[in-house]
Amino acid sequence: MGQLPQTLPALLGRRFGWRRRVRALAVPLLAALAPATPAAAVELHTPHCLYGCPTTELPASSDVIVRRSYTLASDDATKLAAWVAYRVDPARFGGGRARAWAADPLLAPSETLEPPDYRGAHAALGTDRGHLAPLASFGGDRQWRAVNYLSNILPQASAVNQGPWRALEAAIRDAAEAAPELALYVLTGPLYTRPMAPMPGADESHRVPSGYWKLLAAEADGRLEVRAFLFDRDLPRRAGYCERTVTLAQLEAATGLRFFHGLDARPGLPVSDASALLRGLLGCAES
Repeated sequence: MGQLPQTLPALLGRRFGWRRRVRALAVPLLAALAPATPAAAVELHTPHCLYGCPTTELPASSDVIVRRSYTLASDDATKLAAWVAYRVDPARFGGGRARAWAADPLLAPSETLEPPDYRGAHAALGTDRGHLAPLASFGGDRQWRAVNYLSNILPQASAVNQGPWRALEAAIRDAAEAAPELALYVLTGPLYTRPMAPMPGADESHRVPSGYWKLLAAEADGRLEVRAFLFDRDLPRRAGYCERTVTLAQLEAATGLRFFHGLDARPGLPVSDASALLRGLLGCAES
């Protein structure tokens, strides 16, 4: 990121458009964006991350963006989000919204993809513009247009996007409506296990993911219940999402991310990644 600006409120006032609340948020957010040093470990807290947002190494100029609907970490090296976090709220569900793609206005052109970069990608690579925070989960929110920013989009294999990925997103919404007393949180992002051909229309360096992941979490009955999923881009459209379940340790190994670091302060809280509660809400049979 280079040198820090004269004042942290000044930076965030420009970058995020915040005014009155910027003093309280400036220090933790800028520290999260700054390069890590051995002298200090920085934690980012937003309403969208249960027990802390994922931690990983990103280029020093990368950005963390906190919006009303979601929080994301934008990776300057890939031009995509490293992860997106959101809480599932039935009050924000809504359909019929247009997919009006736009570059993220909070990112510089060199930090993100723009709509023309996706031209020819479907024909060449068989990809869709796949949402990380789903449009249908935020179509009823007054800031739903932000879900169509390309920082929240992946070049995603069409068969996965229109098959098991979409089915899992719908199942998560159904679960939130079936258990309104349960606060459900989702973390999601891309996976890079092998080199993929780039999008032919892009005029800047980027990476096309070889897979995608999703992590559902909720605190219930004195324990943290989680359910993790991995999707390879070559899965057929008819593939089921229940069969893509992995353990939390497997997801961390595949993504290089560390999840729920806030649990360090609560070592006695049990964590179940074989959650019968979430398995049942998602309609998955016992494995």
